[in-house]
Amino acid sequence: MRSAKADLLRLRLWLAFVAVLAVFSLWPGLDLWVSGLFYRPATGFWLAENRAMAEARQQIWDIVLLVLFAALALGLWALWRRGPPLWGIPARVWWFVVALYLTGPGLVVNLILKSHWGRARPADVAEFGGSALFTAPLERAGQCLHNCSFVSGEGAGVMALAISVMVILTAALPRLHRGDRLAAQITLGVLVAVGAGMRVMTGRHFLSDTLLSMLIVCLLAEALARLILTPEGARLSGLRARISGLFHRR
Repeated sequence: MRSAKADLLRLRLWLAFVAVLAVFSLWPGLDLWVSGLFYRPATGFWLAENRAMAEARQQIWDIVLLVLFAALALGLWALWRRGPPLWGIPARVWWFVVALYLTGPGLVVNLILKSHWGRARPADVAEFGGSALFTAPLERAGQCLHNCSFVSGEGAGVMALAISVMVILTAALPRLHRGDRLAAQITLGVLVAVGAGMRVMTGRHFLSDTLLSMLIVCLLAEALARLILTPEGARLSGLRARISGLFHRR
């Protein structure tokens, strides 16, 4: 049953990913239309200078980084110490979080796509007062040299945060009431929407950048969960035990 649910989730994620790619490839102007809702010729992307939004963005990013560093520290602590898991959370949960952050927002999004795809940010394209050419998400371009628009690093980061928090909560509170679980999911969903949405509203990313970055992280999370969190991933337990042993050798 669990395998069937996992297979269905994987299928839905891939279908969503392909659907988003198809929509923005067939109708690339949708990106311009959405970004245009927050642009005025006289003032540009007027929310870009909004102080409250800038502070909210920084606070969300601080939480994203806090969860990463906390997971890394707790993962190393679990390797070093002996005894029952801290707060009942197995070490593999912390390493799942670290792996998700490093592969998603770190490797795939920032090091590979943002550094090499060359898509100009909304505020830099000619349609919004810039000098760069607008390009569709699947079109590799030379309109940006580094830290480009495709895909959104902060969209990936906030999605990694939401998935990580839910995995940690599930491990710490396996009997979490259905209503409480739903409340947590809604809260995290709002956080993701706000964190990613602010990047669109301030002219820093197109809608396709944010949606695809979040789906990339979801696909990686599903793959990493099968590798690290599921019983099938238990084959790694011997390796983890050997690594842990290195911390206890005298």
